[in-house]
Amino acid sequence: MSVFSRRGAAAAIRRPLDTVPALPCVDDLVASFRPTEPLVCLRPATIVDAAEKFVAAFPGDTLYAVKCNPDPAVLRAVWEGGVRHFDCASIAEIELIRGMFPEAGIYFMHPIKSRPAIAQAYTLHDVRTFVFDSMVELEKIIAETGRAGDLDLMVRIAMPPLGAFSDLSAKFGAPHEEAVSLLRAAGAHALRVGVSFHVGSQCMDPLAWRRALVLAGSVIAEAGVPIDIIDVGGGFPVAYPGMVPPPLGAFIAEIESSVEALNLPSMPHLWAEPGRALAAAGTSVVVQVQGRRGDALYINDGIFGSLSDAGAPGFCYPTRLLRPSDAASHGFACWGPTCDSNDFMRGPFMLPEDVSEGDWVEIGQLGAYGTAVRTRFNGFDRAQTVEVRDRAML
Repeated sequence: MSVFSRRGAAAAIRRPLDTVPALPCVDDLVASFRPTEPLVCLRPATIVDAAEKFVAAFPGDTLYAVKCNPDPAVLRAVWEGGVRHFDCASIAEIELIRGMFPEAGIYFMHPIKSRPAIAQAYTLHDVRTFVFDSMVELEKIIAETGRAGDLDLMVRIAMPPLGAFSDLSAKFGAPHEEAVSLLRAAGAHALRVGVSFHVGSQCMDPLAWRRALVLAGSVIAEAGVPIDIIDVGGGFPVAYPGMVPPPLGAFIAEIESSVEALNLPSMPHLWAEPGRALAAAGTSVVVQVQGRRGDALYINDGIFGSLSDAGAPGFCYPTRLLRPSDAASHGFACWGPTCDSNDFMRGPFMLPEDVSEGDWVEIGQLGAYGTAVRTRFNGFDRAQTVEVRDRAML
């Protein structure tokens, strides 16, 4: 039986990790199978460990952001790590989670949803939490849930740029005055009322959460509505080459002290929506060098595959050559396999100077959005996936 699976072929798996047979290591797989297509390597133990640490550290409910990596093997590892709540953005994600984990808490956290999606989430999948950032969206939720009285209604508050690597302030969020009105309106229809925000993806500064909570606190104070829940969003960072974040405890400490500083009549329940923080270190991809031109390598994966964030966003990743080499380390750029000239990753990808056509290279820290945004462009969606026992590359 093959140890590989194709994209889209994974089924819901509920086996505890301790019942899974011993997993292979990356080096042995490459030596045995000599893959000519990208090989996505999942590290379940790494994801379990990251989930356990976040759940233990965060003083509230941890909602895994499914969009970050919805691979069933990743979801299974997140569940094994103690996560019982899931941030979903579509009815497809809701169906996936409900099918795998019938008892999971599911939260519809996309601020703008279709009417059928709202109705299906409520009636078919027992979803009771909905986020919104406009009066129109609130009216949609009320109508499509039949004016239900058992809803958790969360107002997404707009945030200014707070210094994250990927700023998310432009698309969603109600400005201050509108957020005040939305909170007051929600109070008449909700079992519980809350606020949510997002500081941006890969935010390295714990003080960003303090600034965000001050802004959220001003909305809460002006609205004069009792707040049951504060959702501090995602954005919790992980390490990449040249990017070493403070420890998780520094972020948690800022969140706790900032919430206490709001001096609310009663302490609200806290939620967080980590995605990258749980999944990033849990995936790598093995690529093969198909050509070299000076300091540029032509590899069989790229921005339309696992390496989208290595394109325009400019993320750097840990890399290693999968053969012995005594050559000095050198920084390379990479071209992906498609015919699109935008399929370029400036790196630098640090590898021995003697890397050449036919070599295999492992690229790590790709569990966040890497496999989630793969496309079928140019017919290069032939990556295979395997679970391995290796620890994180960084």
